[in-house]
Amino acid sequence: MLTLASEVEVLARFGRALADPIRCRLLLALREAPAHPSDLADRLGISRTRLSNHLACLRDCGLVVAVPVGRRTRYELADPRLAHALDDLRTAVVAVEADRSCADAEEKDCC
Repeated sequence: MLTLASEVEVLARFGRALADPIRCRLLLALREAPAHPSDLADRLGISRTRLSNHLACLRDCGLVVAVPVGRRTRYELADPRLAHALDDLRTAVVAVEADRSCADAEEKDCC
């Protein structure tokens, strides 16, 4: 039986997914359009085994779904609103990066 995750769980799962650059690239690729694993591996320049591990993580986080298409499987974002969330995060990060209001950011490797 499916249950809804709490707000904290949702944010933690999203953070876990974004913690790895390959998973970020995967999410951004799927933001553009659904794709088959072989196409994603070629596009990202990684092995299919490595891609499979990252797709499994994103599925476990509830961010992507596998859709059977004949004998193949296509991956897509689990919810179309994730595309908007990714866009919002990208622009927020750019705005924060340009602002750098923390004077010790460089030295402390924070913010």
